[in-house]
Amino acid sequence: MRAPVIDLHAHSTASDGTLEPEELVRRAASAGLGVVALTDHDTTAGIDRAAAALPPGLTLLPGAEISCTVETGGRRVSLHVLAYLFDRSEPRFAAARARLRADRATHARRVVERIAAAGHPVRWERVQELAAGTVGRPHLAAALVDAGLVATVDDAFTREWIGAGGRFWLPRTQLDVWETLRLIREAGGVSVFAHPFASARGVTVGPEVIVDLAGAGLTGVEVDHPDHAPRDRARLRALAAELGLVPTGSSDFHGDGDRRVLGSESTSWESYEALVAQAGGAAPIRR
Repeated sequence: MRAPVIDLHAHSTASDGTLEPEELVRRAASAGLGVVALTDHDTTAGIDRAAAALPPGLTLLPGAEISCTVETGGRRVSLHVLAYLFDRSEPRFAAARARLRADRATHARRVVERIAAAGHPVRWERVQELAAGTVGRPHLAAALVDAGLVATVDDAFTREWIGAGGRFWLPRTQLDVWETLRLIREAGGVSVFAHPFASARGVTVGPEVIVDLAGAGLTGVEVDHPDHAPRDRARLRALAAELGLVPTGSSDFHGDGDRRVLGSESTSWESYEALVAQAGGAAPIRR
């Protein structure tokens, strides 16, 4: 019997994806997936909508991608942790996600104000229209494209505009990764370090940080990801085996126009079962 295709990292319009949650699960079923995880940034707002539209034969793994930082080498490095199967109503973790969403909006508005003050025709109201959910940097980039200031979203993520350290870039308040792992665990969830060696996104951490995270309760590590080179995948797979972490694979799909294709990277059935077995806050959703 053919193993189901399992993609454990996808986004909807509840954060910075282009597909509504209902369309995302329909697209996943059409692509032949057996399991898809909805992991919007710092929010679970799309989960119930996706669940209500779930096609027969497709399993939805509820989750969220949490923004956090870690101190290493004398500086703070941003990273993302995928949280799965946690109790969405657990008050401490719910409050932390709400703070992150509020900070995203405040941060984005400050960046828009800086761009507008420099004489560029970008409006906060337009960014909100483009977001239709949790505001993120991709919506700022889309607003720059919409205003004719850059040709593509990728062009916005440069030092000329909103790329890290760029003219209009601003640092953002994020959770400490140790607190993030604790909150996920206390809400009954499991945690996976998202795209840890994706150096094209910015500064990454070394293997020693993953060792420390494993000691603090990290459940798994995203090995197969579109932004990981073959050498990075080999290093992460070996590290996961050494530390007893669950290796996963995911597309990090954001919708139409994304170079990342839903289901192009996948997780083994054994890894999926290992994650589900260790979670106690929620269950996979099936029709």
